[in-house]
Amino acid sequence: MSVRTIRAARLGAVGAVGVLALTSCFSSPASNDDASGERARVAMLQPPRSGLSQFSDDAFKLSRWSTAETLITLDDLGEAQPGLATDWERTDDFTWSFDVRPDVMFHNGASLDADAVVTALTAATQAAPKPRILDGVEMTVAAEDSDTVTVTTELVDPLLPQRLSSPQLAILAPVAYEGDGPVSPIGNGTGPFVLTSVDGTSSAALDRNEDYWGEKAKLAGFDVDFVPDGTARAASLRNGTADVVEAIPVGQASLVDQELVHEVPMPRTNTLYLNTANGVFADPAMRAAARESIDKDRLVEQVYEGRADAANGLLGPALPWAAERPERTETPAGDANGKRITLATFTDRAELPEVAVLLQQELEAKGFVVEQVVREYQFIETDALEGRFDAFILSRATVLDSGDPVSYMYSDFACEGSFNISQFCDPQVDAALAAASATDPGADRRTAILEAERLILEKDAAIPMLHERVIQGESARTVDAARDPRERTLITSQTTFE
Repeated sequence: MSVRTIRAARLGAVGAVGVLALTSCFSSPASNDDASGERARVAMLQPPRSGLSQFSDDAFKLSRWSTAETLITLDDLGEAQPGLATDWERTDDFTWSFDVRPDVMFHNGASLDADAVVTALTAATQAAPKPRILDGVEMTVAAEDSDTVTVTTELVDPLLPQRLSSPQLAILAPVAYEGDGPVSPIGNGTGPFVLTSVDGTSSAALDRNEDYWGEKAKLAGFDVDFVPDGTARAASLRNGTADVVEAIPVGQASLVDQELVHEVPMPRTNTLYLNTANGVFADPAMRAAARESIDKDRLVEQVYEGRADAANGLLGPALPWAAERPERTETPAGDANGKRITLATFTDRAELPEVAVLLQQELEAKGFVVEQVVREYQFIETDALEGRFDAFILSRATVLDSGDPVSYMYSDFACEGSFNISQFCDPQVDAALAAASATDPGADRRTAILEAERLILEKDAAIPMLHERVIQGESARTVDAARDPRERTLITSQTTFE
């Protein structure tokens, strides 16, 4: 099968821990010069957790800042589009060939070529832990010539172009990968903005790339503050000290001028992950009891004030085809009376502790004895991944990496998945995920995905509760900040002020 893109090229898209006080956010106003000389002020939800390593979830910050770019980008339908690669073709079942965009310079002045791409992608395959998008994927990368890269996978991977759109597979300058230390994105990207500095978990600064290969950014740059406290983020929009605010909490949205609030359906599911390997929820009947205890409509109305959708599966209304899911068989619930469990979540998303309060009430009404554990995400992720809780509430993006849910489902529910909070391992599910992964994009792949979802839900490895919506704040003067359901883009070359 051979595919050659002929679409026009498109623009693609750590230190001490501190809590920012409300009064500390963006204390310096932007200038009133021409838009081309102005800097935007951005309030972001989570601070870097891995020193802005591109192989971690921090990569999505680099993408949202338009500083690191990938070979492939995705359009609104999740179809592959040119990025740092202009064309590609599948030369056999296991091999793809990519043409590297000419005349691209890294922020440090080095030129982009096939060897630079090989260095970046090979580093990703050798990273520990491996980027989530490469879960279950073994691939080798080679330079065919100075302008062409071949990628060969161990297994058939029809979704490889979409996979290469993941921010975790961004192409940084070769110098970023030298030595034994962490990969540094500072001054090593190719995007319209240059990351110039990062102040630990407090702030970052980016300047316009005057030598960008595409359309030059309209802003002179922007300054980022990491503001985990949702009240403080919303206040920064109300008092005019931020121009773009990420993830305004539902409880704060009504307190902001509604003309400044923009709500976008997104492929993100608020899910209760149950520890299937150890403790109370190793018993399928107890997992069923937890499922039966949850009132999803109550959560939507009381916590999300109607700004969410009750979940009938892992995949929500942002993927309309998922509504055609097959019927599933449910395990009967057992007697939960007196069963002691730990219920954990994190504070970075303001709604989750509130969800935990209501869930505790509902689980206790079913007979469970519940102990809550609530921390900042950076202090709880390791314990969650090591299975130290019976249940964990997570707000999870379901197509974040490749525009396709198979990567998320493999990461969270395959035996070898790197984000398997449920400690779940089922050969039948692994086989279904492998079948979906090997199917070409289209109707057959969607059917295979829904079959894998059915098997996961029948095991109650995770209980999807609701599908969230992006609530993004933008000052009245802000123009063309990206409103991206996938949370890959935020400030782009088009973002400016009126």
